[in-house]
Amino acid sequence: MIENRQSIIALTMSALSFTVCFAVWTMNGVLVTFLSDNRILTLDPAQIGWLIGIPVLTGAITRLPVGMLTDRYGGKYVFAGVMLLAAIPAYLMSYANTYTEFILGSLGFGLAGASFAVGIAYTSVWFKKDHQGTALGIFGAGNVGASLTSLGAPSLLQHLTNNGANLDGWRTLPQIYAFALVGMAVLFLIFTKNRKAERNPNIGMLGSLKPLKSGRVWRFGLYYFLVFGGFVALSQWLIPYYVSVYAMSLVTAGFLATLFSMPSGLIRAIGGWMSDRFGARAVMYWILAITLLASLLLIVPPVNVQTPGQSVMATEKGVVTAVTESEIVVTGKSYPLKPKTAAEIAQDGSGLVILPQLTFWQEPTVQVGDQIKRKQLLAQGITYVYFPATVWVFTFLVFLLGVTTGIGKAAVYKHIAEYFPNDMGVVGGLVGVIGALGGFFLPILWGYLVGQTGLWTTTWLFFAALTMVSLVWMHLVVRGISKHQATIQARHVEAVAAAERVLVGASASAER
Repeated sequence: MIENRQSIIALTMSALSFTVCFAVWTMNGVLVTFLSDNRILTLDPAQIGWLIGIPVLTGAITRLPVGMLTDRYGGKYVFAGVMLLAAIPAYLMSYANTYTEFILGSLGFGLAGASFAVGIAYTSVWFKKDHQGTALGIFGAGNVGASLTSLGAPSLLQHLTNNGANLDGWRTLPQIYAFALVGMAVLFLIFTKNRKAERNPNIGMLGSLKPLKSGRVWRFGLYYFLVFGGFVALSQWLIPYYVSVYAMSLVTAGFLATLFSMPSGLIRAIGGWMSDRFGARAVMYWILAITLLASLLLIVPPVNVQTPGQSVMATEKGVVTAVTESEIVVTGKSYPLKPKTAAEIAQDGSGLVILPQLTFWQEPTVQVGDQIKRKQLLAQGITYVYFPATVWVFTFLVFLLGVTTGIGKAAVYKHIAEYFPNDMGVVGGLVGVIGALGGFFLPILWGYLVGQTGLWTTTWLFFAALTMVSLVWMHLVVRGISKHQATIQARHVEAVAAAERVLVGASASAER
């Protein structure tokens, strides 16, 4: 994959810068939960959702113009400028006291999220098409910055506040993030060289928006709304989720949330390689299918239900001569039963039950010597459904979502690199906008759903529905492409056959 030494420097610095920006961008997931949990701010679930989503909104709406600037002027100065501008409101967040002030500060430092559009465009120009999927996947691994925040920020807040003895110590956290942005911007300016995509100089800013008329761009945007928007939203939403649903401390919740965000960030590089190796379309099929399955399982609440199942009826009249756990004999005719011992499930909480368990058995309702009529009930069926939905089951399924969203993010941008190689800033910027809007809207929507229903599992119900829409749309498009290709191939075969007939006729005429 190595193009030259400078390409590796550009990729390395872009990935490190994106990691820092992403850590800052997702700061509110930990900070807002800390403020609310310690009653520094009185917030309901909807307000928590707004504060988590507001920085994502800024990052979303600025990605397109920032991507266009990168296409036109190159990534070196645009990337550094984004980091320096975001550092100012990040620092000012340390002086916030009211909900409104936190909203304003969050709107400002959310600019760090626009770094993705810069990095995608800047990284892609350093690598050939065959290696772009892998390179963009490595760059996108900077999503691990969310893990650094969810894992490190809770412990850092404990230290800064002296384990709660000095709650006002939280104000140092946004200052640390601001200094990290400034330091990374300086390093980026020192070590990188500027480079931009080859473009027609006669195309103006409005002309560069032409690719956005393609329906394909908006379909890619939907995919990214799911895999990236869902990743950004869950990276922060899982922290209050664990605190509220499983009554965990902020530090423990941050650690478990990292089990989602870290694999999603790190595996993105593998997702890029898979997209290069197997094709982005095949990868997306698998990713959407697994995401749908995991989301549906997360909807299921703890279940411990016993209901009537398949029973056993007498087919002939007679007298019961034997009754055991495995059979009933009526005048020489045997009726096999499924014994309970073959269907028992551990109910003591030991072991890890990943999938809902459904089994059944049959219990005799007659005794030896009973006179039996035709169609009389001999044994009652019992169906038992068991699913503990413990925190470990929940965390495993969330980890699985982290893996699928990480691979999916890389697959989406491999699609873009294939179809729009000279418009990565514009198209990648718009797709990034749509994806980031997912990170904005989803926490707010989930907050309102929880407030209205009292059910935290509505998170997964909406996630499953969104995945289903993406999967169906993709399948319909692929079917249409397949039919179109089949039609072209059939026409080609017909044209070849017609040409052969003409040649045969001409040859026959010449022989005569």
